[in-house]
Amino acid sequence: MRRLSPRFLPLCVLGALGALVLGLPRPAAAQAPAVQAATAPVAAERPKIGLVLGGGGARGAAHIGVLEELERLQVPVDCVAGTSFGALVAGAWAAGITPAEMRRAMAAQDWGAMFQDNPDYTALNPRQRRLLQRYWPGSEAGVGDGGVTYPPGAVSGQRIKLFINQLVRADRGERPIESLPMKLSIVATDLASGERVVFRQGSLTQAMRASMAVPGLVAPLALDGRLLVDGGLVDNLPVREVRERCGADVVIAVNVGSPLLPASEIGSLLSVSAQMVLLLTEQNVTHSLQTLGARDIYIRPVLDGIGAGDFARFEAAAARGRAAAAWAAYALAPHTLDAEAWRARQFALRGEREGAPRVDEIRIEGLARVQPEVVERHLTQPVGAPLDTAALNRDLLRAYGDGWYEGVDYSLVTQHERRILRIAPAEKSWGPDYLRFALNFDSTLNQGSSYILRAVYQRTWLNRLGGEALVSAEVGSRQALDLQWYQPLEARQRWFAQLDLGVSSAPRDLYVDNQNIARYDVRRAGAELSLGLNLARLGELRLGYLATEGRASLDIGLPQFDDAVSEVLRASGRGAVVRFDLDQLNRLYFPTDGWAANLSWYRDQGGLYAKLAADLRAARSIGAWVLGARLAYTGSPQGVLPLFEAGTLGGFLNLSAYANGQFVADTVRYGHLRAERIIGRLPLGLRGDMRLGLALELGGASDPYTVAEHTARLNSTALYLGGETPFGPVYLGLGHTGSGDSTNAYLFLGTP
Repeated sequence: MRRLSPRFLPLCVLGALGALVLGLPRPAAAQAPAVQAATAPVAAERPKIGLVLGGGGARGAAHIGVLEELERLQVPVDCVAGTSFGALVAGAWAAGITPAEMRRAMAAQDWGAMFQDNPDYTALNPRQRRLLQRYWPGSEAGVGDGGVTYPPGAVSGQRIKLFINQLVRADRGERPIESLPMKLSIVATDLASGERVVFRQGSLTQAMRASMAVPGLVAPLALDGRLLVDGGLVDNLPVREVRERCGADVVIAVNVGSPLLPASEIGSLLSVSAQMVLLLTEQNVTHSLQTLGARDIYIRPVLDGIGAGDFARFEAAAARGRAAAAWAAYALAPHTLDAEAWRARQFALRGEREGAPRVDEIRIEGLARVQPEVVERHLTQPVGAPLDTAALNRDLLRAYGDGWYEGVDYSLVTQHERRILRIAPAEKSWGPDYLRFALNFDSTLNQGSSYILRAVYQRTWLNRLGGEALVSAEVGSRQALDLQWYQPLEARQRWFAQLDLGVSSAPRDLYVDNQNIARYDVRRAGAELSLGLNLARLGELRLGYLATEGRASLDIGLPQFDDAVSEVLRASGRGAVVRFDLDQLNRLYFPTDGWAANLSWYRDQGGLYAKLAADLRAARSIGAWVLGARLAYTGSPQGVLPLFEAGTLGGFLNLSAYANGQFVADTVRYGHLRAERIIGRLPLGLRGDMRLGLALELGGASDPYTVAEHTARLNSTALYLGGETPFGPVYLGLGHTGSGDSTNAYLFLGTP
C-alpha cells in the first residue's frame, strides 16, 4: 500500500471515530482492509469512474457490501467490469438490481444444492432414481463412434444458470449487455487457447455463466465455437478493461481473491491443483495492481476465515466488504453527487419496475432426439397468464432431472407484440449411450470382507417414444447379468412396458446358534414382462407376468436339507406379479424428511407358493436431529418359499448385532427406530451430511430353514457414524444384542 499523504490523516482519524460512533465494525490496525487512496488534486469536472469487481468464489459476496457503501456515499460509476463471482455482482448491478435485492436473492438460495444439478430427489422420475441408487452419480460416461467421452465438469451448472436468470430478471425479457443502462464488461477465458475473452455485448446471463465456470467443477460454456471458463485464470482484477471501456479517470478496484496456501497445507493432489490456480490468479492480479495510479482507489476487504466455497457465509463477507469500503470513504468523498443528481442517476439505472409479463406462447426448441412432449409434461406455466418464475425454475429442474440434457434454459422474447417463452433444452453432447459404474465394499467382524463391482451400459432414445435398453453386470461376491428393455407407450411417457431378463449367483450362509455351519450357492434366473404406470413423481405401479428358476447347491459345510424339502433347494414358478414402488424421501442415502413404500406380491399359477414383501421407511428432521423408522416383512401366504426367495435377517440396520443373512426363514419381520445427530456437513457439491446415529431394532423369524432357538423375538442396538461420499454412503457401526450373546462391527462403502 502506498503511504498516505499527511493531508488525509485527519480524515482517516475522523473516519475511524465515525465508525465507532455509528457502531460499525472497525478491524484492528494489523487487520485493516487494504485501501489505496487518491493523492492528486480532484479535477473541476467530474472524472469518469470505473468499478472493478474481482473473482474469489464465495468471498465475492463482499462486493455487495462495497456497493452498499458506494450507494450510501452516492458515488457514481460510469462502467463496471467483473470476473467470476465479481461478474455475477457486476452483471446484476448493471442490470439495475440493488445490493439489498442481491442479499435477499442469496439468502433465499440453498447453496449446498447450488452445485447439484439435479432437482430434489422427490422430483426425479422413478427410472432416474433407480439409476442413482445403483450407480455412482458422477460415473456417467458417454459411448459413441469416437469411443468413451466424459462430461466436461463435475456439474453442468443447471442451478447456477437458473439462479443467474432469476437474479437479473431474465424472466422480464432477454437482457443484452449493450442495452443495459450502465456500461458493463465481463471477463472469461477461452479454455482451448487461453485467450482473454471480454463480453461487452450479447446475452448478459450467458456471459455471467461463462465467467463463473470454475474449471473442473462447473462445465465450460460452449459459445460461438469456444469453450469458456472462469475469467480469473487470465484477468481476475480487470483494471485495464474499465480504462478501455469508458476511459475511466478513477478506478475503484475491489480484490477478494484467496491468498496462496502455505507450504504446510499443500500435500494432496487437490491442494496442489488449487495452489496452481491461485498462482495463476495471483500473477495476473499483481500485474493489474501495478497499473493503478495515484487517483485510483484499491480496496481489499479482510476476509480471513472465509473460503472460496463458504457461500453460506455471504452475510459476513458482505459486512466485511462494506466495512472495507467505509475505510475508503475519505478517498471516495470527493466523487460524490448531490441528492438531486443521485436520484436522477438511480432512476436512469433502475427505472420503474414492471410486473411479471404475460406469456402468450410457449415454444420448446433445439431438440434432436428427445420429443418436445417429454419436456412439455413438466411445464405448469399457463399460456395467457403472468410468468411464474419460481414455478418455471422448478419445472426446468425437473425436466433436467430426466437425465438427457446438459442444461435446460429459457428466454422470454417479444415478437410482434407477443411474449414468447422459449424453452431450450441442450441434449448431452456425450450421449445418448452411457456407461455407469459402482462399487460396494463391505467388511464385518463376523464374516470378513466382500465386494461387488457393478457396471451398466445404457442406450437411450432408440425410438421416438424414448425406448431404452440396459445391460448390467456384477462381479465379486455376487455375480449377475441383467438385460432390460423399457418402452414408453405414449409421448408423455406415463404408460410403459418393461421386459427384464436376469441370472445371478450369490452365496448364502446358514447358521446354527451363531455358528456358520454351511454355505450354499444360490442361483436364480428370471424373466418378467410388465405393464407400468408412472404416478407422476410419486413412484410407479407395475403389473406383470414372472417366470423364475432357482436352485441352491451346497458349497461348503454340512448339508442342511434332505429330499423331503427338495422344493426349498430347487423350484420353478410362473405367475402374476404386482409391484408398487413409492418414494418421497428427500435424499438418496441420508434423507431428512419424507417416506417410501415398496410392496410386491407374487403368486405361482401352479399353487407352489406365493410371496408378499413390504418395506416402509420414514424420516423426519427436528433441528440437528433426524428421526427415522423402518418396517419390513417377507412371507409366504401360500406354500413354502424356496431358498432363493426366502426372507433374511441380520446385517447393518437389519438386526445389526447378527451376521449378514444369519436368519433365513419362510417369514421374517423387522422394525427399527433410530435417532441421528447431524455433526457436520460435507464439502460444497455434496448434499449429504455426517451423522452419529443410534438404532433400536426388533425382528422375528417364523419357520427358519435351520435349527435355531428364540427366533420369534430378536433384538439389537446399533451405534454408527455415517456420511455420504461421491462413491455412495459410508458407515462405521457396531451392533449388540440386549442379552449380550451376539456382537457385530461394520465398515461399509459404496452403493447398496
